[in-house]
Amino acid sequence: MTTPVCTGASRVAAATAAGHHAHPPYASFSSYVRARGPVLLRTARSLTANPCDAEDLLQTALAKTYVAWERIEDHRALDGYVRRALLNTRTSQWRKRKVDEFACEELPEQGGVQAPDPAEQQSLHDAMWRAVLKLPDRQRAMVVLRYYEDLSEAQTAEVLGVSIGTVKSAVSRALGKLREDPELTPVR
Repeated sequence: MTTPVCTGASRVAAATAAGHHAHPPYASFSSYVRARGPVLLRTARSLTANPCDAEDLLQTALAKTYVAWERIEDHRALDGYVRRALLNTRTSQWRKRKVDEFACEELPEQGGVQAPDPAEQQSLHDAMWRAVLKLPDRQRAMVVLRYYEDLSEAQTAEVLGVSIGTVKSAVSRALGKLREDPELTPVR
């Protein structure tokens, strides 16, 4: 004879086999998941980089909680219980992961182009923004809408209430001024 792991589930199975239609064994569990699911999913997402992995992680933690539902005495502490199950499950997954790194005697050569320096990128971004701020208001608005907000010429014209030709000529003049800006000349 086997001992059931989840006594509540075995009672429901026995009641169903006997022809009785009982309420779900843990209606309070279902209502808890409906009420707290979005918050718990955010917690799971903070533990993984992939949203699909976060959903799987939450489902696993909720399954563990479901099995232990009758043993949890203080249902006000359920969030803590589920969070601990999330963390323990994620830690177990991390420990079981397959490692695709192998030790070798020689280091491989660095591949091609190195990533740009973030400080240089920020410096260039700041210089570009200062140059844009020097443009006349109308040209600045058009450059911002076209290149920072990524609007089309037609959308920019519609937002500003001007013709598409006006947008084209004003942006062309603005880009010419930006090309001549002394702060941006080392970039070219």
